[in-house]
Amino acid sequence: MTTIQFDPTEHPHRRRNVLNGDWVLVSPHRTKRPWQGQVERTPPDDRPAYDPKCYLCPGNERAGGRQNPPYPSTFVFDNDFAALLADGPRGPVGDDAFFQAEGETGVCRVICFSPRHDLTLPQMAVADIRRVVDVWSEQVVELGANPAIHYVQLFENKGAVMGCSNPHPHGQIWASSSVPLEPAKEDEQQRAYLARKGTPLLLDYLAAELANGERLVVENEHWVALTPYWAVWPFETMLLPRRHVRSVPGLSNDERNALAAILKRLLTRYDNLFETSFPYSMGWHGQPTDGKEHPHWQLHAHFYPPLLRSATVKKFMVGYEMLANPQRDITAEQAADRLRQMSEVHYRSGS
Repeated sequence: MTTIQFDPTEHPHRRRNVLNGDWVLVSPHRTKRPWQGQVERTPPDDRPAYDPKCYLCPGNERAGGRQNPPYPSTFVFDNDFAALLADGPRGPVGDDAFFQAEGETGVCRVICFSPRHDLTLPQMAVADIRRVVDVWSEQVVELGANPAIHYVQLFENKGAVMGCSNPHPHGQIWASSSVPLEPAKEDEQQRAYLARKGTPLLLDYLAAELANGERLVVENEHWVALTPYWAVWPFETMLLPRRHVRSVPGLSNDERNALAAILKRLLTRYDNLFETSFPYSMGWHGQPTDGKEHPHWQLHAHFYPPLLRSATVKKFMVGYEMLANPQRDITAEQAADRLRQMSEVHYRSGS
């Protein structure tokens, strides 16, 4: 009987996500199939620096009727159409075995990265990205100080294909009275690993990735961006500090400067991949803000971009992904190699 030698670039296989316990099916041979499916329209990338009709531009009236101040840099405000409300019942609101519910309270805010309507993060100056980093930290500190808030989720949906309702570059903050599902799964896995090994899971994982080198994308003195071994999205990346840091406020001044610099480098590579303003959903995962000690936690950011073959062909999470488990075609190693090959000079900079 002939034994087939496993080739991760040719043979279907599963990979386990040690951070949340889930599995992903990798089917690298499927990249050879022709594509006759959905093709996305590429939105025009010629926005003005100021749009008088934009709800987020300085001085303009927002959809909820409030007016933005003439803000000169990063600007934060309470979301006019918040998914969470500060007042309301918390905890169980029913004890039926089949119809359980809990009241959830919280605060939702919007972060305009810049007064410029036309500047995404990779097009901003590093000093201005650093201001965004500081605002992330300030918001975690402020909202996390509220005893009713147990988790502060920082995130950005970039691009209409990711459901972004306004093209002005911005992120969001949803601070909730409970720990959401994905951070809760990561909390469980990191807690169990520390109890078993005595060291933080993501620090050991980063050390293994640095030794391997195959999935690294870009790094500097304080940060490493890589395509996780268990990546689901085609060009998914994870951004990790080299030092044990539990949340954004714990970053030193040098680490914040280095974070701003590596964000610009990583996101420029994304844009250059298909020469488009690369859409993605990204977010920070850090320790809960419940006042307890969480030595098992390591700060990190996830970037989930949907584009697969070009600026107009995206990955869909349907069928098998919704009913069984996530699946991807190109391997994490192939994706990291593509990103490593990209220039760090933005394709629209002209230099």
